Amino acid sequence: MNLLESIKLGDKVLRNSMAMAPMSRSRANTDGLVGDSTVLYYTQRASAGLIISEAINISKQAIGSPLTPGMYTTAQINAWKKVTQAVHKNGGVIYAQLWHTGRVGHSLVKNGELPVAPSAVAIEGQQHFTMEGMKDYEIPRALTIQEIVQIIQDYKQASINAMEAGFDGVELHAAFGYLPNQFLADSANQRNDQYGGTNENRNRFVLEVMKEITKTVGSGKAAIRLSPTSTYNNIVHQNPLEQFTSLIQELDKLPLAYIHLMNVPIPVDQFPQYPVEVIETFGKLTQHTIIANFGYTRETGEAELAKGTAKLISYGSLFLANPDLPKRFELNTALNKPDRATMYGGQDIGYIDYPFLD
Repeated sequence: MNLLESIKLGDKVLRNSMAMAPMSRSRANTDGLVGDSTVLYYTQRASAGLIISEAINISKQAIGSPLTPGMYTTAQINAWKKVTQAVHKNGGVIYAQLWHTGRVGHSLVKNGELPVAPSAVAIEGQQHFTMEGMKDYEIPRALTIQEIVQIIQDYKQASINAMEAGFDGVELHAAFGYLPNQFLADSANQRNDQYGGTNENRNRFVLEVMKEITKTVGSGKAAIRLSPTSTYNNIVHQNPLEQFTSLIQELDKLPLAYIHLMNVPIPVDQFPQYPVEVIETFGKLTQHTIIANFGYTRETGEAELAKGTAKLISYGSLFLANPDLPKRFELNTALNKPDRATMYGGQDIGYIDYPFLD
């Protein structure tokens, strides 16, 4: 079974070709610290070939949602050390996903500060979770060039911190409508300087961040997650095929560990410019290892690997509910169903109490 075959990734040999996708669980405390339950949560899932952590805020400014963890204080680094040490002790490999939410936040979560973004364009038609309930999105504050330069340095420092915390590598979260994705998208980026207006300029922020991360962590330890067809958080690309082709060609010049592609389905009638098959369209453009993500099952994941473009399949909610997912796939046995009511926030229920196979 391809999913259970070991594979080399960077300088690591993974025990199988299954990755645990990054999933926000909102179990950190108000200081962005993860605790003992988070250590156990990741340890339980160490049989994944690769664990990609939940999204981790690179700075105080990066925070968009309550009770999400950080990687910018000594205490946060030390808290994550307990996670990585436990995962390694159990034979696992774990990458840190670095996160800046940009406009996907609210001042109620940011001590009264407005969210920042490439341009002062609000998300419409959605609401954001705060500790005071769901709220409409605010118009974000457009970043200055000086602030953009600082955020790039924040990503660099967070990469240094992640390696100090014992992670095996880092993944830039450049998908699903967060800050790097906002720079990529025409709908969110209306700048007319070097960071907007053309494909080359809209790609610039992501490429500058990735260059800094790669120099910081070293060859084969930096990665990126992209979602060329996702429209979540009001993200729309006028010509995604042209733009992401250009972006991936530039990323191919860097010594990355992998590119993590989200194969998000779209209504073709509403977005005729979007490719239907993300993995085959963009995965073949690069020499880097491709991880395919979004809604895969045991059977569809196996079929994706059989095509030869993707080398790993990442699973989100299936790993959330099945800490021993590789064993369940091996035996082709029943799966626990994820409880969506306990995915975000709360205590240990729906977090570390999903049963293993007998």
